Amino acid sequence: MLIGEVARRSGVSSRMLRHYDSLGLVRPTGRTVGNYREYSADDIRRIFHVESLRSLGLSLREIGRALEDPAFAPAALVSDLIQRTEDRLHREQELLDRLRTVDASAPSGWEDVLRIIELLHSLDSPNAARRQQAALTPDSVPTDLLAKAILTESDPNVAGALRWALARADNAVAGIAPGLQSNDVAVRRRAVQALAELPDATAVLETALTDEDPTVRKHVALALGNRGVTAAIPALVRMIVEGVNDVEAAEILGTLAADPAVITALTAALATTDSPARIRLTQALAELPPPVAEEALRQLADDPDRVVAMIAASLMKR
Repeated sequence: MLIGEVARRSGVSSRMLRHYDSLGLVRPTGRTVGNYREYSADDIRRIFHVESLRSLGLSLREIGRALEDPAFAPAALVSDLIQRTEDRLHREQELLDRLRTVDASAPSGWEDVLRIIELLHSLDSPNAARRQQAALTPDSVPTDLLAKAILTESDPNVAGALRWALARADNAVAGIAPGLQSNDVAVRRRAVQALAELPDATAVLETALTDEDPTVRKHVALALGNRGVTAAIPALVRMIVEGVNDVEAAEILGTLAADPAVITALTAALATTDSPARIRLTQALAELPPPVAEEALRQLADDPDRVVAMIAASLMKR
């Protein structure tokens, strides 16, 4: 079969077939009387092998090695191709995100585009001071750009500056909320800390009260408790039991004491926990108004645990 016919049937251009010939990758078996290239069935089969390997991203040099070396093991090369492809996809995703960020900023001219690109470079800088400066820039930083930076920022000073900027941005809650669904616990923790500083994030924060991570639950409970959300009461009591920010949790429960759920939860916990936790729970009763805590303290004054009984008796004399 002559080169023109091979090109038509295989979809590989005549120019590429000549290139394969010059590289020794696919050399036609025969020549016609007029010295035209003539391909056999085996030659055509090899062309399709070459094209199949090219479709995987192999270079022509790698393809030649794979076809000529009987001992060639494809596993290592395929693993390398996977890594290269993942790297390329990562770069392409970064480019796509960057383009979307520029588009979302609705640039009115190239100066706006260049400003956003500069912000992107600054927020991605390995220098923490430069990232912090970018967060505090007098220019408006797009909300989605701030949200992305907050969810990945590990430096506490930079994170604080980013949260400050986000609190002044539009649609801040919508930008951060997806971070609560991340499989990465560090991302969820950053999201909760940012949302805790947004006054309109109460409903979103409530969805994280049952997060499997205790640090996330702690930030959520404290934030919601400070906002007067009674749904946080069980989590706040649990913090006292576990000795996690127990003083702060007790103070917040004091502000929620008008809700009967506070004394009910504290009393229930006192009946089921060990001595150190019961001591913390008894001390927490000091934050409640005397009329609310009176009955619980009266019973605890006769508690078998002498420390608990002494604390309760002392609180009753307030």
